[in-house]
Amino acid sequence: MNYRAAAIFCVFATLGLIARSSAQSNNETSESKIGKELQAYFDSLAAENRLSGAILVAKNGTPIASKAAGLANRATGTSNTLETKFNLGSLNKMFTAVAIAQLAQKGRLKFDDTISKHLPDCPNKEIAEKVTIHQLLTHTSGMGSYTNDNFAARRSQLTTVAAHLPLFVNEPLSFAPGEKFQYSNSGFMLLGAIIEKLSGESYYDYVRENIFQPAGMNSTGFYEPGKETPALAIGYTKMDASGARGEVEKENTDLREIRGGPAGGGYSTVGDLLKFHLALREHKLLDDEHTKLVTTGKVEAPGPIGKYAYGFGDKIFAGKHIVGHNGGFPGIAANFEMYPELGYTAVILMNSDPPMMMPAIMKIRELLPAG
Repeated sequence: MNYRAAAIFCVFATLGLIARSSAQSNNETSESKIGKELQAYFDSLAAENRLSGAILVAKNGTPIASKAAGLANRATGTSNTLETKFNLGSLNKMFTAVAIAQLAQKGRLKFDDTISKHLPDCPNKEIAEKVTIHQLLTHTSGMGSYTNDNFAARRSQLTTVAAHLPLFVNEPLSFAPGEKFQYSNSGFMLLGAIIEKLSGESYYDYVRENIFQPAGMNSTGFYEPGKETPALAIGYTKMDASGARGEVEKENTDLREIRGGPAGGGYSTVGDLLKFHLALREHKLLDDEHTKLVTTGKVEAPGPIGKYAYGFGDKIFAGKHIVGHNGGFPGIAANFEMYPELGYTAVILMNSDPPMMMPAIMKIRELLPAG
């Protein structure tokens, strides 16, 4: 290279460095601005007593805004923190779906297998012979929910997957499998039974060893009746088990799942759910093919869900692609959203009734950039 060519090369190289530096600076400025706007909003929620829980928003694994406020336990005066463990409601369905996909990845099952192939002793032959794993995962099985009158009466005994099955296993299908979407907690409980049958472990042991531990989710788990869970938030509600709203606020301890399981009701922290997103993205839980399989929408779902994948919702909101799940029950409000193309994670966990989290969900979606 002659001196003139070298000089020209140096000039262009320098210009390139300046351009890259400027772009990086602009990006950092933009991220900083978004973080400050989110933080100001979260702070306002706390100041106005509209947040009893914890919120975390991160970009590529790094938190850009977070807030914890309210009381985890009013009797002891314990405050919520970012390390507080909150009930997840239906967010547990994501873990169940990942567990099923892990077994598929290992060749232990196929998504078009019927239930009878893996649970030959299932007493309801209509369900066993007609419903597939795909239909359980997408809420298109025709099955309903086990949270019925018998659930309330037997709640204290529901500490295993098997204990839940008599609540629903003999109920008829409400429509032909595959005909339409109908949210089904019973279907995910059956998925838990399949995980147990194929793994030879309890559902609880399987997800701890194959999902929580690989992801580094050390503050995620299930209630142990009779044992105290450190840093656990108690839910407070004005609702009854049917969702009817009253005037008196009370603890939800006698309403929620006593242990939690494949359909929902375990606990976690905002930080652990960020780790879950990163573990999915870095393929610590599933390979690329099966990660895309569980998170890509399969069937149209009503309302704001968009499309339902395998234990994950998949939708476009204001030009932004969002994958995740929410959970709601008296005294439980949970929302987990991944923005795959943008690198954001947004987690909201509250120990209050579900409507309390809706303003925060919408504001986060509004403030995060479309590209």
